[in-house]
Amino acid sequence: MSKAIVKTTFEASRTLRPIYTGGSTALDASGRILLSCVGEDALIVDLETGNQLASLEGDGEIVTGLAITPSASHAIVCSRSMSMRIYSLTAFDESSQTIEAKLLRTLKPHTAPVVTISVDSTGTLLATGGADGSIKVWDIRGGFVTHTFHGHGGVVSALCFFEVPTADGQTKGTKSKQSKRKASGDDDEDMDEESTPTGSIAGFRLASGSEDGKLRVWDLHKRKSIASLESHVSLVRSLSFSPSENALISASRDKTVIVWDARTWKTRRIIPVLESVEAAAFIADTPLCVIGGENGKLRVWDCNRGSEVTEEQEAGEEFESVVAIQYSVGLSFVLTVHADQTLRIHSLEALSGYKPGSSLEPLTVTRRISGNDDEIIDLAYVGADRSMIALATNTESIRVVSCAPSEDRPSTQGEEYFGADVTHLEGHDDIIICMDVDWSGHWLATGAKDNTARLWRIDPKNSSYTCFATFTGHAESLGAIALPRVPPAVGSAAYNDPVNHPPSFLITGSQDRTIKRWDTSKLAPLQGEKPHSPKAIYTRKAHEKDINAIDVDSTSELFASASQDRTVKIWAADEGTAVGVLRGHKRGVWSVRFAPQGTPIVNSDSRTSTSRGLAVTGSGDKTVKLWSLSDYTCLLTFEGHTNSVLKVLWLPPPQVSNRDDDEEDEVAAAARKNEAIQARPLVASAAADGLVKIWSPYTGELETTLDNHIDRVWALASPTPSGSRSDVKQTNSTSVPYAIASGSADATVTFWTDTTSATYTAAVNANSARVEQDQELQNYIRAGAYREAITLALQLNHPGRLLSLFTAAINAADDPTSSAEDRERAAGSLSGNPDIDEVLQNLDPANLRTLLLRLRDWNTNARTSRVSQRILYVLFRSYPASTFVELATQSVRGKNGRAAAGLKDILQALAAYTERHYRRVEELVDDSYLVEWVLGEMDGGVGLGGLRDLTVGDVDEEHEKDVVMLEA
Repeated sequence: MSKAIVKTTFEASRTLRPIYTGGSTALDASGRILLSCVGEDALIVDLETGNQLASLEGDGEIVTGLAITPSASHAIVCSRSMSMRIYSLTAFDESSQTIEAKLLRTLKPHTAPVVTISVDSTGTLLATGGADGSIKVWDIRGGFVTHTFHGHGGVVSALCFFEVPTADGQTKGTKSKQSKRKASGDDDEDMDEESTPTGSIAGFRLASGSEDGKLRVWDLHKRKSIASLESHVSLVRSLSFSPSENALISASRDKTVIVWDARTWKTRRIIPVLESVEAAAFIADTPLCVIGGENGKLRVWDCNRGSEVTEEQEAGEEFESVVAIQYSVGLSFVLTVHADQTLRIHSLEALSGYKPGSSLEPLTVTRRISGNDDEIIDLAYVGADRSMIALATNTESIRVVSCAPSEDRPSTQGEEYFGADVTHLEGHDDIIICMDVDWSGHWLATGAKDNTARLWRIDPKNSSYTCFATFTGHAESLGAIALPRVPPAVGSAAYNDPVNHPPSFLITGSQDRTIKRWDTSKLAPLQGEKPHSPKAIYTRKAHEKDINAIDVDSTSELFASASQDRTVKIWAADEGTAVGVLRGHKRGVWSVRFAPQGTPIVNSDSRTSTSRGLAVTGSGDKTVKLWSLSDYTCLLTFEGHTNSVLKVLWLPPPQVSNRDDDEEDEVAAAARKNEAIQARPLVASAAADGLVKIWSPYTGELETTLDNHIDRVWALASPTPSGSRSDVKQTNSTSVPYAIASGSADATVTFWTDTTSATYTAAVNANSARVEQDQELQNYIRAGAYREAITLALQLNHPGRLLSLFTAAINAADDPTSSAEDRERAAGSLSGNPDIDEVLQNLDPANLRTLLLRLRDWNTNARTSRVSQRILYVLFRSYPASTFVELATQSVRGKNGRAAAGLKDILQALAAYTERHYRRVEELVDDSYLVEWVLGEMDGGVGLGGLRDLTVGDVDEEHEKDVVMLEA
């Protein structure tokens, strides 16, 4: 039995990707399906699970407007290329978590890009406002224009469909006027337009606002403007209508919101909100409206009283400003879209008990969704069960998201799905560029460009995420930070209750070229909200250039610092004295990691490591180096990356699980044979070439390459911080299924699962199945069971055996010495063997295509062309032309992912070589005529000389000998 090769394999199981990168957004009536912009494309997202349901590919230009119908049946995307694409969407499938999007049509709605877009409540009409000042109303399903309005002098910046009640008298009056016009014979275009709608359609209106601050109200029945409203002095950003209040509100950047009476179109109230307003919306069946703008806060106002309902809120930063509000009638929440590309869901529950004149606390933010994480600079698994991951995303805060279910974390709506935001750790004043987590997962250290470091206490059980200590003293930004990752003594207070016992110390490195040690073990629990501010135990001038990385060894007695000066220094942790220097890199060193405790000794060609340990480094010279800590020499250099190596990490050895069989099997035998190999940890490296590579320090070879990023990979993290499977204290039964997490500058985080065990088991099973099938094929061949043998040879893709089978069967059918019964069976068969005919006439498309491919190869050789031509004859007589046409339209890919040869190319090759074979046969026929003539002349006496006197019998005898010689 053939043996399977043990090879480390990983699979990209989950990926955190951007769901919103700025621009327009749209929400369906259920509040679940979100349509957002991601670059030049549009994305459909399920807000409940965070799943990306469908992607609508763009046309290469920026998206300027999005809309989705209330029932999520259609999506509309407008871009700066002045095109509008209308998609039909299938109903949301809960089981597959997908929506199928089909492009219905592409239109050019305006002579300038579409700036704003709106869909009516029925999902049948679409309004587009262009930069050319025109407005068009479209039938979504039909794709044609129903109305065109002109009147705005500038860019149309806001649109809103609404419906007003129509009195019976007005409807009757309209009908009477129509009858008079018909009687008078007046059949102009305006009369025809007014005569078509019914009384219910007569109440449809469209409100529009422009950059000059003017509003217009359009009657869709009369096809004209019925009101021109001039009160704003700046661009109108939002419009909303309330049927219960019979009022329209307009929000403008002139820091006012105006309430308009829909009966008289007079100003009912002007509300000075004292901030540039970007979005406003009425809350259904109430006089309340929500407003958002440059302050970044969602505020609630009473439109009847003109007063703010929510208590005063402190203005946020500029990047927090609200750019859009998504709300539909019947929803229990309001979705705000912010300039920092985050989405926040605010609960409306507090408004249910509102009494006019009272004030309420600001609406509760139940969920915060990060639309785009920008660059992922660093990441770390946190929590006792490593079910969360902390992300440093080129901002001043740490985003903590869920990556696995957890019993430690309370089950709330915001934490139910993969990638949901759990919390944000805010406190730094500048971008965070490094982080580290301790052995327990409860303590996270961060360093930022604000020259400070912070220690965070992570307590998911109590939903407590607080800053425990702040470390100040460095003169420049921090580039490296490290915590001890080895558990304290078993049974100690720190081991049993890690959440209330901070790590013993902290090491920081800065661009000021110094390292500092901070003592944190003696810090008392926090009494208030103010974090501790300890002093550094010592400060050392460490390097000549920026310090990029720091790591603490498994005994907490040593730590290493890596610098742009191309060196790595090994330090005694207690005294802060340098005990060794690792020299050999030709560029700055970006990352350093100590090997896990108990790592086996590495034997290289020239050196051998000792029990003092190993370290691995990654550098800008594109190499990864393995170092011995006994003499600080380089043991191995791994080359393979095409750009700077930015991060290195020790990984636990891959595990190959054994099957619980009663008797010895190949899986168990191979697993025991490779037990020593399986106990050896691996090294992972991430580089600016966008790749993650896995290396074996013991073979010096590349195990595998992980490719799922399109930009430099800054961060790598493992649920096992020190690279050993036994270093994590499991506090509950939940386990993280991901072996590695990689973060990239492409704003994505990929979670990689170790599939070595599954791959190995599958390889063993496949080998076993192949051996059994090979034996079965041999049995069929020996038994002469052509039908079963040919079918199995096609399935196994054995072209040599398949050819020998066909050759033997056809030769047997053409054998003149065969029995009369066999000749009779062959006479009624296309191939000469009824069993072969049956197999060839019942091939599935895959096997048929495979056979044609083999026939093409056999047909290129004159010795095997006879078999190829016979089988081709059977196929073309057994299948209609439509079968081959269908095969030609199917795209097939090979094992390497490339497109396989098309059926058209296969048939052309068959035709070319078939013509060549026929020409060869025709030449042989011509040559046979020459031989026949020569024999005939010889029979007439030409060249026979003295043989003329022979008797007739003698001549015949000699002629027969000549013929035998010619044939020979």
